[in-house]
Amino acid sequence: MIDRLTGTVVAKDADGVVVDVVGVGFRLETSVHTLRQLPDVGERAALFTHLHVREDALQLFGFSSEEERTLFLMLIGVSKIGPRLAMAALSARRPAELRRAIATGDVALFQSVPGIGRKTAERLILELRERVGDLGAADLAAVSGARPSARDGNLSLAREALFGAGAHHCRGRAPAPRRQPGDPGAGARAEGPEGTLKPDDERGRPRP
Repeated sequence: MIDRLTGTVVAKDADGVVVDVVGVGFRLETSVHTLRQLPDVGERAALFTHLHVREDALQLFGFSSEEERTLFLMLIGVSKIGPRLAMAALSARRPAELRRAIATGDVALFQSVPGIGRKTAERLILELRERVGDLGAADLAAVSGARPSARDGNLSLAREALFGAGAHHCRGRAPAPRRQPGDPGAGARAEGPEGTLKPDDERGRPRP
């Protein structure tokens, strides 16, 4: 299997690129996003690849990232989704957007891809949702610009409150009030920094 190609770009068109590797030209079909990231003709490029084997042809596809290739392989694993349709989806939306659409069940987004109808979009989401996994709130915010929910904010505040309580050595009781000079019992004992009791005359005195 051809996993990756590194060579000189010798030609580009709307469907892909030709990369010369040690005198052998490889034709790779790519998404629009990958094509835009490729350097100009005559410059060197590196692409992740997938060789799709059919009875009547061998098709080589190129990807700018491992994430894009992984999503492509997941898409072609769905019934009635072939390489061309998967590449059309990757051209219509970036991988992060497609992952979000799968995780959130966004049928309309996949219907916007030419060649994908409602039933196919629903089946695609159903088959891939568990494989993609649920995106965390931070990931959803990163790809959609959404803000964390109020529930997330409340949990964060609760954690901060618990941490603050531990940091100040709270033990479920109020701290002892400070005694002023001249108060009754001022020469008795005062609470030390670690919760121990020390005579007043030892406070602030350096330890031997």
